[in-house]
Amino acid sequence: MECSHDYLIVGGGMAADAAAKSIREIDAAADVGIVGDEAAPPYQRPPLSKALWKGDKSPGDIDLGTAASGVVVHGGRRIVALDRAAHLARDDHGNSYRYRRLLLATGATPRRLPFDAGERVIHFRTLDDYRALRRFAVKGAHVAVIGGGFIGSELAASLAGAGCKVTMLFPGPSIGAGRYPDALCHFLDDYYREHGVTVSAGVNVVDGKAVDEGVELALSDGETLRVDAVAVGIGVTPNTELAEQAGLKVDNGVVVDDRLRSSDADIWAAGDIANFHNPALDRRLRVEHEDAAVGMGRHAGRVMAGIDEPYDTLPFFYSDLFDLGYEAVGLLDSHLDVVEDWREPYREGVVYYLDGGRVRGVLLWNTWDQVDAARELIAQTGPFDASSLRGRLPHKT
Repeated sequence: MECSHDYLIVGGGMAADAAAKSIREIDAAADVGIVGDEAAPPYQRPPLSKALWKGDKSPGDIDLGTAASGVVVHGGRRIVALDRAAHLARDDHGNSYRYRRLLLATGATPRRLPFDAGERVIHFRTLDDYRALRRFAVKGAHVAVIGGGFIGSELAASLAGAGCKVTMLFPGPSIGAGRYPDALCHFLDDYYREHGVTVSAGVNVVDGKAVDEGVELALSDGETLRVDAVAVGIGVTPNTELAEQAGLKVDNGVVVDDRLRSSDADIWAAGDIANFHNPALDRRLRVEHEDAAVGMGRHAGRVMAGIDEPYDTLPFFYSDLFDLGYEAVGLLDSHLDVVEDWREPYREGVVYYLDGGRVRGVLLWNTWDQVDAARELIAQTGPFDASSLRGRLPHKT
């Protein structure tokens, strides 16, 4: 099969959906095609580790309704080659797609454990992964969550809330180590334990094998752990293979300019794979969160459709951890100078991350509707210090 689209989007996630819809908003007659390797059409990804476990949503509720906007979705296909000169893409089924302009929104792939212990070990990323884990993570089941970062901490909280017995395993000293201040990390460790989670810090999983209706894990401290299922959240790797095959400039992602255009004038990139320059931080970033995927996808679509404007947004991200939650902007790096401003210690407050008197990141812990104010603060040159920052947010209007 060979088909043609004015706009071809490679990847079937939130960035792809946002780009396709923004193109159609500008040009209602635009011929837009999406090729994604998941069989499911584009869907919201955050509920996979949050709302779906709480019963707030069902899998049917997270469909983004991409096709209803007039976009052709080619699901269950993976683009494996780009011929930039011919403006032609080929998929793993032998189909070809001609394009005028193309967006790479290929997302990322979960890092994997160095062993295969069968279907009960789920490297968590997709709707299919959620469904696979849900089969085994029934009330009373013992689930090991490997990873103490963003996805691991969300999954552990959600699984515990769903009635599972949860053991967290990670090599770092505490949940969120390197991102949150030490005292907040220690508070989280205790908070998770109070909610029934076994927190095993400083532990690596070195091997594993499938056993009768379960998984047996070998740990770096010499212990073994037998569980009903394993959910793995140890980070992701951007899917840049296609960009590399096509000869695009790649450096920790696909390098794009301030219009999100790659080194090829007819190819853009957005979402997890895009390496872009942010003016407020004056550095290049690659961001693996919903706001970046949706915002960059929408912006790339607009530029592809003829709206010439720079992408200068600093994306934010958020998380839910039992009844705690936060929004954050910029760099959360505990190696920076950290200023903590708590209304109630570890329950509500703001953490600022400074470098040379400039605010480089803001953690809004149970503090809401302050993302834009945090962005404005990061854009300012300062200098700032603890005395000038305490009480600054939440901003009063």
